[in-house]
Amino acid sequence: MRHRISQTLAVLAALIMGASLAAQEDDMFSFIPLGGRSLLEGVQAEGLPKDFGEAIRSKSADAEYWRQALAQASETSPAIAELDTWQTDTLAYYLAARAPLPADEDLPRDGRDMSLELCQSCHIITVVITQERTREAWLGTMNSPSHIEIETTPEERQLLADYLVLNAGIPIDEVPPALRAGGASY
Repeated sequence: MRHRISQTLAVLAALIMGASLAAQEDDMFSFIPLGGRSLLEGVQAEGLPKDFGEAIRSKSADAEYWRQALAQASETSPAIAELDTWQTDTLAYYLAARAPLPADEDLPRDGRDMSLELCQSCHIITVVITQERTREAWLGTMNSPSHIEIETTPEERQLLADYLVLNAGIPIDEVPPALRAGGASY
């Protein structure tokens, strides 16, 4: 019995430590702006205006349409009204790439998710988030021989490029020191 309690306590301790490490890792990247998925989850948690909620589940449109829809929705949604210009643009580009969205499923990944998951699998995230580049330059990199084998759809590459145009170019002094090691290189 004593052995079983010890094992249970060891498992519980490991779970707590794992959760703590995950929280620390998440905090390490908190300087990277939220992507469209996270922004949409945040405004959904506060409740979406009915028309806007229906539109994201049924409409495919460009970013300009979604900017206007967000501006209109901000009149009745405090959560949407609180979004700044960058957040609104990030969410508009996410919806342009991803809508219509299924009602009761997890939202598909966004540019921030892909940056942290895909870019960081080969090099430090500093390489990506400190560069200020055009959409065409980002797409050129993503379509280069060294990046083309990364598992993304053309739409995801475009979404990632749009996210990076809006949200990358972060000054190095805003990057946590632990992520500056080696500078912006591979």
